[in-house]
Amino acid sequence: MVEAHAIVKRYGPRTVLNQVSVTVEPGQLTSFIGPNGAGKSTLLSIMTRLVPADAGEVRLDGRPLARYDSRELARRISVLRQFNHVPLRLTVRELVSFGRFPYSHGRLTKADEEAVDRALAAMELGDIQHKLLDQLSGGQRQRAFIAMVVAQETDYVFLDEPLNNVDMKHAVQVMKLLRRLVEEEGRSVVVVMHDVNLAAYYSDRVVALKEGCVAFDGPAQDMMEPAILKNVFGIDVAVGEIHSCRVCVYFAEAEQLAANGHVAQGAIAPRLK
Repeated sequence: MVEAHAIVKRYGPRTVLNQVSVTVEPGQLTSFIGPNGAGKSTLLSIMTRLVPADAGEVRLDGRPLARYDSRELARRISVLRQFNHVPLRLTVRELVSFGRFPYSHGRLTKADEEAVDRALAAMELGDIQHKLLDQLSGGQRQRAFIAMVVAQETDYVFLDEPLNNVDMKHAVQVMKLLRRLVEEEGRSVVVVMHDVNLAAYYSDRVVALKEGCVAFDGPAQDMMEPAILKNVFGIDVAVGEIHSCRVCVYFAEAEQLAANGHVAQGAIAPRLK
């Protein structure tokens, strides 16, 4: 497991994280949610050793993260940053192949190529694998970066807002893929995201941050209560149930729905179908 204990992070006079403790359990999909500026991305960056904490400690399987060398850590933890800067004259396949660097250092073996093929197929990128990144839409490019992380085949996968620029169809595709990584491969996945309904439906657990502190930490569906969501986001929402799955409505009509006490019924397919 990955344990963050009493993490503090400051930028100048501003405290971004204040005594935050979070544990990422093996074999679960955990979502970090919360308002902009709540500290979600900073916490993810500290838990993956991208940035240092000012106080507190992160441990991987009981061992301080600082004691892992870079190559060893890259075989255990993969991370997709929110903003990625790479030469755009790379092809999709070349980018995804970077995920194998901790194992091959650029000299791809047959096993590496097969891992790249699996990641490309999972993100439906096979048909455009030889296209240059600067020829892709924003959503296609984002899926290519996700495929790179998937190809790394680590025990722990951290993704910072992987659904940026991704349309509805491919957002569901990404979340189904992440569930498969958890349920079929036993990986642990942590996602920073803003879509509360996707987080509640696909996650095992949700950690909600507010003003640098943990406002909620528990089973995903338990978060879907109007009082909890209002405390986290500062907005009234209506919460209803569609085929045993709680959903929230947070646009203007939410007040009317809350008064009626329900959300219109509809069908929701099983997560992996």
